[in-house]
Amino acid sequence: MKNRKHIIVVEDEKHLGTIVKYNLEAEGYRVTLVEEGPTALRLVRADPFSFDLMILDLMLPGMSGYTVCESLRDESILIPILILSARSLSEDRTRGFECGANQYLTKPFDLDELLARVKNLLRLHPIQSQKPPEAVPVKRQSISFGRATINFETYEVKVEEKEVKMTHKELQLLKYLADHEGRVISRQELLAEVWDMNGEMQTRSVDQFMLRLRKIFETDPGKPKHFLTVRDAGYRFVSEPPTASDENSVGSEPNTNSDTSNSDL
Repeated sequence: MKNRKHIIVVEDEKHLGTIVKYNLEAEGYRVTLVEEGPTALRLVRADPFSFDLMILDLMLPGMSGYTVCESLRDESILIPILILSARSLSEDRTRGFECGANQYLTKPFDLDELLARVKNLLRLHPIQSQKPPEAVPVKRQSISFGRATINFETYEVKVEEKEVKMTHKELQLLKYLADHEGRVISRQELLAEVWDMNGEMQTRSVDQFMLRLRKIFETDPGKPKHFLTVRDAGYRFVSEPPTASDENSVGSEPNTNSDTSNSDL
């Protein structure tokens, strides 16, 4: 699952976006579908190497595809970009290439041609090979942070020296976050690695379990210091509170009265 190429499709026409996503997944790719430019930018900026290719519409709500493309190139983000647009004039194509697009395909399009272009772009621009070496996850047997100490071998959890009972799944999630401390981890990855589920499934389980961890370990669950949300990207665990600059990019999950996190999924 981890070795599949990851494509982000930015398309506000839901029917078309769903068709493109379905056919790309049928070819073995992992696909994230978003409907507007700002979300696409946030996702790619959060981890530029998490995506291998972007398929980008131009006429998007909130921000044009031209702006998305220009912004990524101005930040030296090299993800290959295939523009897929109903704009067919030569000046539209020229502007697309000037913004930094690698290929331009007009709507309506032939599906086989789209898939061939995707395959060719991934072959010519292997963005994942440009990744910096990944740090080997630290397999922690115990951890201390804030007011808490946890022993993953004995399942002992203490907060302010008081024993706390946690489910096996809660401890699994906590250990995975601790082993990958500092890295932004998507909900899809957590579902795949902790729950052994298809990461594309639509479920609130990860969010509910994170709320539970915050209630157990955070001094103020509404303003978390250790279990952080990176908007539209995932979660990040830090044993030491973040700096002010880190907090500017982090938002907490909205409060909810429904807490089903006590039961394992």
